[in-house]
Amino acid sequence: MNGAKALIETLANCGVEVCFANPGTSEMHLVQALDSVPEMRSILSLFEGVCTGAADGYARMTGKPAATLLHLGPGLANGIANLHNARRARSPIINIVGNHPNFHTGLDAPLTSDIDTLARNYSSWIKTDSTSTTLAQDGANAFTASLRQTSGSAGQISTLIMGADAAWEKSAGIAKPNAFPQRAKVENCDVEAAAAAFNDKGKVMLLVEHHATSPEALIIASKISAHTGCRIVTGTFPARVEGGPNAPAIERLPYFPEQVLAMLSEVDQLILVGAQVPASFFAYQATPGLLVPENCTVSRLCRVEDDAIDALSKLASRLGASETSPILFEKKEIPKPAGGLNTKTVIQAVAATMPENLIVATDSGGGNAAYAYCQNSVPVSWLALTGGAIGQGSPVATGAAIACPDRPVLALLGDGGAAYTIQSLWTQARENLNVVTLIFANNSYNILNVEYSRLGVTEVGEVAASLFDMTNPKIDWVAIAKGFGIEGAYADTSEELCELLENAYENNGPFLIQANIKDRQP
Repeated sequence: MNGAKALIETLANCGVEVCFANPGTSEMHLVQALDSVPEMRSILSLFEGVCTGAADGYARMTGKPAATLLHLGPGLANGIANLHNARRARSPIINIVGNHPNFHTGLDAPLTSDIDTLARNYSSWIKTDSTSTTLAQDGANAFTASLRQTSGSAGQISTLIMGADAAWEKSAGIAKPNAFPQRAKVENCDVEAAAAAFNDKGKVMLLVEHHATSPEALIIASKISAHTGCRIVTGTFPARVEGGPNAPAIERLPYFPEQVLAMLSEVDQLILVGAQVPASFFAYQATPGLLVPENCTVSRLCRVEDDAIDALSKLASRLGASETSPILFEKKEIPKPAGGLNTKTVIQAVAATMPENLIVATDSGGGNAAYAYCQNSVPVSWLALTGGAIGQGSPVATGAAIACPDRPVLALLGDGGAAYTIQSLWTQARENLNVVTLIFANNSYNILNVEYSRLGVTEVGEVAASLFDMTNPKIDWVAIAKGFGIEGAYADTSEELCELLENAYENNGPFLIQANIKDRQP
């Protein structure tokens, strides 16, 4: 047994079931090992950003790490944008990055690069000096590290940079899995401090993120809300939230800073539950970066790495809310829209046609805006753009479909973000994944138009307009989909869009819909 086979068997024994791969020469022994370990499913992607985004989507739906197999520094660099999103989502991922053997690194071959520096930006665990005798144990340690909770925004991504000699030389055998890491429990003093905020006169808001947005945690938070009258709010872009009828009725922080400040203007006590202090997504000259009004006191029930379910349970017990019925979203009939397509009618069509237990992966723009409108439709899992690096929606949808083959998946994409990782369609076709891709085709980087207008610019110059415009030439998304092996269709009216969505959900396999939006308003 060589090091590569020992590594793959060890990861499989730990529970890694999928490897999203775009390998090269340095990883050929790992490819050979994957061929001999049927317990791990190998999925080819045509671009490394699809590998890393798919691993993110898989982790969000399962809570388990997938592996990625990437080729040296350039391959890793191609995957970094979606690793950034995965880091902000706290998705467990194990990157295996092939490298030159030790005796070759000093020759400065064309693909030689500083892989460590690339990995350090988003990895909570890095190993660079594996040998064939340590590689299996390093793999077990990488698995454990991906499940270990870290503070702040360090995330849960392990990166194993493996020299080819560690893969091809003889190994001592597979390694045993380590014990699973456990979340820390909050101290009683933290619970008492949070409970005291409810005793003060004023309005209370719980800001919940990460572990605190799990279904179990949100049910408890909703009981506290029903008992005390406090508001429950998630961050603007939560990694995963269960929504729809019979899910806890919660709000989201809005996107623009003045909207956040307005929401918090009447809040006297802001309690952070696995969350950070609200900060503006971008810096603006006349707006503060930290979005907490002066009259609002901020306290913390638990940190991001703590057990939020346990913390909320203790708080509910302390407040006498444990037996209170939670406040849930109710189902309402959502009529199908009629007439031409704009962002609002596309969102209404999505809400009116959703099948039960849909998984929605969003990028920026209209997809994220659909969340609030769809809460009275059907039960849905929402996967948002956590890190702001567009191009996540399609790969995350791909990984979610691998994780949950019995559930339909909808990717809501702007045409700007879709162009970043459209290679996802090929993997969806190859694996016959049940993914419907809906593109808001307004032929523009529309959010940039909005941001530009926020500068007070009333007349957009020719150069600026050209940098936001995607009409020269227009992109034919249906033709691109066909080239990748996926059927698609155009929708020019609301009626056409509703019919296409319903038919796509009824048929197994991937399908793409280009919704031709006539206006460019958000």
